[in-house]
Amino acid sequence: MSEPSIEHKAQAPASVTCFILTVSDTRTPDTDTSGHAILELLEAAGHTVLDYAIVKDDPLQVASAVRAQLADERVRVIITTGGTGVSSRDGTYEAIDGLLEKRLHGFGELFRMLSFQEIGSAAMMSRATAGTVARSAIFVLPGSESAVRLAMTQLIVPELGHVVQQLNK
Repeated sequence: MSEPSIEHKAQAPASVTCFILTVSDTRTPDTDTSGHAILELLEAAGHTVLDYAIVKDDPLQVASAVRAQLADERVRVIITTGGTGVSSRDGTYEAIDGLLEKRLHGFGELFRMLSFQEIGSAAMMSRATAGTVARSAIFVLPGSESAVRLAMTQLIVPELGHVVQQLNK
């Protein structure tokens, strides 16, 4: 990492406040391994999880839950898991994409590149994405726990404070 990049990241907040949303027709708080993985990895990195919820894979419910969190000034990052595939029930991408003001295309591209190394060409079916709304960042992850862990450890956790720092400008 170059010296300016190191200095830039040094100005980033060490802890940010997050909200986790699991999108699933079948998962419960007891069976939501992906949501729990996000929680565990955020807290281990020193971030605060303000709240966590599970909603059905319905674009209106997803958008409503995200809008409610965007209205809370404390929430700086929203991370969703589930509903990013290509089946008829997968509507998270559409629900979130319609809310985004700026898209972080590189997140989805990098995630699929890393996924390809683990699962091969099936990675192209992931519609993982990220973007911003006002002063909040939103990351949209697949429902698979291994995909969540990959995105969190390789992409999100290393840059979370930096992303929020940039949104503060």
